[in-house]
Amino acid sequence: MNIPAELLYTKSHEWARREGGEVVVGITEHAQQELRDVVFVELPAVGRVVAQGEAVAVVESVKAAFDIYAPVSGRISRTNAALTKTPQKINQACYGDGWMFAINPTASEEIASLMSSGDYSRQLQTEAH
Repeated sequence: MNIPAELLYTKSHEWARREGGEVVVGITEHAQQELRDVVFVELPAVGRVVAQGEAVAVVESVKAAFDIYAPVSGRISRTNAALTKTPQKINQACYGDGWMFAINPTASEEIASLMSSGDYSRQLQTEAH
């Protein structure tokens, strides 16, 4: 399974990547494989203030709908509007064109609470047992 070392991870299977002053967010390969065929994405409104751990987006597949949580607190700075027309990008490139939204963080210390790729890999192994 692809778990890029340069990203940070949440227990709820979101990834976070620092880009300048933003934190870009998507779901992990594990999450998109669990979802299978993504058919709809509801993204948060730009400008919305979110708290770490708050449900801010929804991903629907042919199987179920799942909440996507903010890995850090802050203000939504942009969203990947292309996903509203082609939500399957999440399945095709979850770490690339399938990113979901970006946050301007207001509590930078929260980044330190996110998991490294190694920690996330160990969590997946624990969940599998």
